[in-house]
Amino acid sequence: MKEIFRVAHEPTTWRLDELAHAGREHLDSEYVAAYDHKSPTDWSEDVAALRALGVGATSTVLDLGAGTGAFARAVAPHVIAVDVSEAMVAAMREQGVEAVRAGFLSYEHEGDPPDAVFTRNALHHLPDFWKAAALERIARLLRPGGVLLLRDIVCSFEPGEADAAIASWLASAPNDPSKGWTAAQLAEHVRKEHSTFTWLLEPMFERVGFEIRERWLSSNHMYAAYTCVRR
Repeated sequence: MKEIFRVAHEPTTWRLDELAHAGREHLDSEYVAAYDHKSPTDWSEDVAALRALGVGATSTVLDLGAGTGAFARAVAPHVIAVDVSEAMVAAMREQGVEAVRAGFLSYEHEGDPPDAVFTRNALHHLPDFWKAAALERIARLLRPGGVLLLRDIVCSFEPGEADAAIASWLASAPNDPSKGWTAAQLAEHVRKEHSTFTWLLEPMFERVGFEIRERWLSSNHMYAAYTCVRR
């Protein structure tokens, strides 16, 4: 398969190196092998959301930050699964998924525009400046009327409520790392990764040409799901 992964290494060095921000565990083949057991997911609501917006068996779906390709295997139409991790891409190809090693900022699409883009728990690896750049690239990739489904760790509390919200989130974490992310791992996420606030993310959608059709916020104010349509 054609290798189209590119991280910019032009003479200017201001572009983000997505591989360096991917989280070192996602580059480890042993971690990747256990990932689906650690994070099992019911994809039925996401698949239903796409179906309701006309994404069917003949559609092309782009999965950005695809991980092990679990969503790609569940959704069924033509899916191009994209991930910056060589270990993740290798795992997907072993499962028969069409996988490309690239990132939000480096993937180059070939052929007709995709009908939908799906991304789950991946955009938070990018700082806000680069989130906006990634969303603008996604909007340009999609056909008019195309769908973006984004599910991620997004904070819907006020900045002054952070101590209480984060403490509650950490207290709900499992102790066994094989059953999910522990409090220590979630705390590391808060310190080192780039989850943002709803009131910062939502204007990005609007700015780059998306209409937010549906929004779901978790009761603990730590997670959000968006269904957006390109205008």
